[in-house]
Amino acid sequence: MSMKRSKARTSGTSRDTGTDDDTYFKKTKAPELNYEQHMEGKPDDLFAPFAMTATYAKGALITHPKFGKGVVVAVEGLRVEVLFADGMKKLSHATPSSS
Repeated sequence: MSMKRSKARTSGTSRDTGTDDDTYFKKTKAPELNYEQHMEGKPDDLFAPFAMTATYAKGALITHPKFGKGVVVAVEGLRVEVLFADGMKKLSHATPSSS
């Protein structure tokens, strides 16, 4: 025989931080640069052609045949997030070798 249990309700006001603002509970994040700030002063010869068989690190400068110039802003396993003029794109890249 199954009995249904209900969760105890809380009012949500049990925390007392001693401050009026909620900054204690917010995560602070470094301000992200926009496309123009990333590209400022970067000569064309620093940009490598994008290839799915290559491995990229954060900060790598690439040029994509469809999206143009971009900068890798995050690496998540087999995917990289690249900031292009049109916005953020997720692209595949090779597995980093462990040598």
